[in-house]
Amino acid sequence: MVQDKGNKIAKYILIGLGALFIIVMLVIPLVTVLSYSLREGWKVFYDAISDPYAIDALKLTLLATVVTLIVNTFFGIFASWGLTKFKFKGKQIITTLIDIPFSISPVIAGLVFILVFGRIGWASPFLSAHHLKIVFAVPGIILATIFVTFPFVSRELIPLMQSQGNEEEEAAALMGASWLRIYRKITLPHIKWGLLYGVILCTARAMGEFGAVSVVSGHLRGKTNTLPLHVEILFNEFHLTAAFAVSSILVVMAIIILVLRNIVEVRVKKEE
Repeated sequence: MVQDKGNKIAKYILIGLGALFIIVMLVIPLVTVLSYSLREGWKVFYDAISDPYAIDALKLTLLATVVTLIVNTFFGIFASWGLTKFKFKGKQIITTLIDIPFSISPVIAGLVFILVFGRIGWASPFLSAHHLKIVFAVPGIILATIFVTFPFVSRELIPLMQSQGNEEEEAAALMGASWLRIYRKITLPHIKWGLLYGVILCTARAMGEFGAVSVVSGHLRGKTNTLPLHVEILFNEFHLTAAFAVSSILVVMAIIILVLRNIVEVRVKKEE
């Protein structure tokens, strides 16, 4: 009886501490961003988010996110399929390489792109000869975003495919089914919610990426500034209300993604 009472007290203490941490670290900052962005009225808020530079930053953020999702989804599907369904030498090396963006600082990743595609990079003569520009241009933004986010989809799919095994695919192959039909009819139904979950995580990371993008962007207003970079510039120029107003766009998108993620999590648990 005493032990049960002690367990209940411990449970409520842990729940209370968890809730307090969430409120202090997440809820209060988000509420502060939204309230601060509206403190000077709706007109100031609308002027900030409808500013041409803000709109250009939003367009570039969405463009980089969409391209990143397309590339990383295809990469995640093929990488996870190859690593889990086939045996070959160097599999562990490839698995390790996929995790590199998790262990490298985004700023370092941006510097790597500078050293490769910048004026001092080894690819500079080729790019100059063909009038191509990667660094301080939109392609650099997209490449940096792809680099820091490409493990998200594959890392969600690899454990699912490993737990699925190969028996069903092998049986279908013996019956003459093509690889595309095998994937569409057997593999995909088992991993569809994990795939969607990875896509959602990749979207959230791509929209909020700052470090690598900041290094390769050059901070050219209206050209290479994404929303996070635009917020930084506004904040550094002491346009605080405008900075918080633009930040609220990212907050709203983050909340939408969070809701979608929770929905997918529920579906995944139901299927498990």
